[in-house]
Parts: sequence; structure tokens; C-alpha cells
Amino acid sequence: MSEIVGVQGELKTPRVSLFKLFTRGLWSENPGLCQLLGMCPLLAVTTTATSALGLALATALVMLCSSLIISCLRFMILREVRIPIYVLLIATLVTVVRFYVQAYYPDLYDQLGIYLALIVTNCIIMGRAEAFAGRNNPLRATADAAGSALGFGLVLFALGSVREILGNGTWMHGAAQMLGPWAASLSTTLIESDYTLLTAVLPPGGFFVLALFIAGKNALTLRRQRKAEQRLQIKSVMR
Repeated sequence: MSEIVGVQGELKTPRVSLFKLFTRGLWSENPGLCQLLGMCPLLAVTTTATSALGLALATALVMLCSSLIISCLRFMILREVRIPIYVLLIATLVTVVRFYVQAYYPDLYDQLGIYLALIVTNCIIMGRAEAFAGRNNPLRATADAAGSALGFGLVLFALGSVREILGNGTWMHGAAQMLGPWAASLSTTLIESDYTLLTAVLPPGGFFVLALFIAGKNALTLRRQRKAEQRLQIKSVMR
């Protein structure tokens, strides 16, 4: 049995397990490090770990719900009008999340600003809906969306943490406003303000830190490939 992947034509690939669907979004097909999708919020909102975490949770909620709903309705959606329907559904979910954040987390809403509403145009959500959710059953669509959402969220949080530490010397500043009073203990100062790098919280700093993340990921992947090749060579020699 096979699954259909791709936008133009029908490209059939072997069916993979649910675990593989989930894990490939974390590493081999990470939206932020491999596909380089969602660059606008990835670089604009990650000035602090708290704002990055807030956007990651909002994006993950929209991605999971949209993929699940689209997968359940995939046989009812006409192919000719699927894109407008996807956009309408995602926009509805984003509006609900936006109103919820505005009502219960006003400080976080002010930090995220317009980027919370711009989740509607996030290429990751639309890409998973078009390439996978609209072509697979709800269980597989949810696993795929969960992996992509978690992978993107981890990149957001890691990028926000590094930039906040280097640029402000703090970590999880303002966590109490998003997570509640108990999270006040998470906010800490790691570097004195005299030794911070202002560039880290500026747009160029976001590009620099993200480039280092991508370089590190590529280096680890290349190292694993070389080790796998060496093991194959050893096995072939032993035979």
C-alpha cells in the first residue's frame, strides 16, 4: 500500500509507520532547519524564549486541529476549491486562538503582535494540509502534524532562548505572564547586562543564530551518514 505525496502529478512512495511520520518532522524534515519555512515569525518573534514558546504553542494548536479536520473532511472537499477551504479553516482556527490569547494572556498577545494573526499565512500549516492531511487518514495526519509542530516549536524555543541569553542576559523573562505565577521562578539572569550582545536580539542576530543551528544540524547528519557508510564498507569486506 502506498501514499500519494506531492502537488503536481502523483508520486507514490512506500507507506511509513506512524513513528516515522512523527520523528521525520523533528529532524530529517524539520520545517525550520530543513525546509526553511515560517522564516518570518521564526526570526521576528524569537527575541525571548517566552514569546517563542507562546507562538510555538499557538502554531502547534492550529496545525494539529487543521490537519485533523482537513483529514476527516478530505472526501467531502472538492479538489478544485480545496485551497480556499483550507485557508478559511485555518483562518477560523487562528481567529479563535487569537481571541483566546488576547483575553487570557494580554501581555503575550502584545509581544506576539501581528505575528499571531499571520499564522494563517504560515507555509508550514498550509504545506502539511495540502501535501499530507488532505491525502491521508486522521491518525496519520495527526502524527505528521504533531511531528512538524513539535520540530518547529523546538527550533523556535531554542532560537529564542539563545538570542535572549546572548542579547539580554536573561532566560524566560516574563514567563509568569504566560504560564502563571508558578513560572516566575523560571525567569533568571545568566549574564550581566554589561556583557550581553545587542546584535543577538536584532534581526541580523536571528539570521546568525539560525545559520549556526542549520550548520550544526547538517554537520551531525553528515557525520551519521559517514558512519553508516563505514559500517557498510566493513560488512562488505567481512563478507
